[in-house]
Amino acid sequence: MKRKFIYFINPISGTKGKAVLLEKIQQATNAKHIPFEIVPTNVEGDYNFLQEKIKKEQITDVIVCGGDGTVNQIAKVLQKTAVNIGIIPMGSGNGLAFAAHIPKEYSKALDLIFKGKSMEIDALYINDAFSCMLCGLGFDAQVAHDFAQQKKRGLATYVKQTAKNFLKAQPYPFEISLSGNSFHTEAFFISIANSNQFGNHFTIAPLASLNDGLLDIVVVNKMHKARMIWSVLKQIKYGQLKSFEHTKYQREGIHYFQTKALTIHNPTLAPLHIDGDPANTASKFEIRIIEKAFRLIVA
Repeated sequence: MKRKFIYFINPISGTKGKAVLLEKIQQATNAKHIPFEIVPTNVEGDYNFLQEKIKKEQITDVIVCGGDGTVNQIAKVLQKTAVNIGIIPMGSGNGLAFAAHIPKEYSKALDLIFKGKSMEIDALYINDAFSCMLCGLGFDAQVAHDFAQQKKRGLATYVKQTAKNFLKAQPYPFEISLSGNSFHTEAFFISIANSNQFGNHFTIAPLASLNDGLLDIVVVNKMHKARMIWSVLKQIKYGQLKSFEHTKYQREGIHYFQTKALTIHNPTLAPLHIDGDPANTASKFEIRIIEKAFRLIVA
């Protein structure tokens, strides 16, 4: 089947200029004799027009030049379609791209897209909100909210906001329920991941897979902050899954388990992020995996 591309470029994602990328896209895609169109992303994140456009123009590949937030918005619209999604990473974290081993260098990412190797990727819903790889409650979500307010983006800004929030971070009360069991805990944050990436090669859920039909849950419970640093670093390098057992988990600093669905009660309205972007929180979340949600071009 002859391929036809549409490139979406986020004019504000990341920290690099877009002129070099535009020139590279035009030269490389023309050299492959692939018809294409370049379109700017929109502030509203509304891509409902894509389904009709794809059908009418027989587009085979939608390429996102941006970060996880833009990928989220487009992947949501393209759920359960045969269209491939490609990524040229240009965001602040690029978690999904790194989890799929997509190189950050423009030319290498384009070469991967031209090869066209794709696979079906899982996603998740947190209440009625779509997430293509990761959502979280608590400390990391507060960082996402504060980061979104900064004029200057990039890793340095994210690290600064993380350090600032760490100094004042307090645990939140949660009740987590699944498989007929539940437990109460005070936690600094909870990550619900389909990807092993937090972004910037930070692997909070090291055993997570993009297409295993399971969510990886990481609960960082109340503890001394010095211990928390050590526990998170240990989780990143050595994190091991454990079966969900109420009595055992009450003694663990970090809970790490897998499930297809869970419920989280959030009585103090801990902040929420979805794929690294701030989102509206709620007092209760029903979270579930969406198996084979969309097609992603991977390494």
